[in-house]
Amino acid sequence: MTTTVIERKWYTTAEVAEMLGYGLSKAKMLVLTGQIRSIKDGRNRRILPRYVDEYVERRAQEAEKEWSA
Repeated sequence: MTTTVIERKWYTTAEVAEMLGYGLSKAKMLVLTGQIRSIKDGRNRRILPRYVDEYVERRAQEAEKEWSA
């Protein structure tokens, strides 16, 4: 028997908050301010995995600049 793994195409704001270790209100604020890009899907916001990766990479680069200064 073959097992099929279905990869998530996008996440909810609550899922992203949990992934990043943030509270829901902080994750929502990051989305509302555009720090984490999102897609409007009806009444909801959805966040692509690459958008989460972009945010994490940007934060890591900012931290590295602070350490090298």
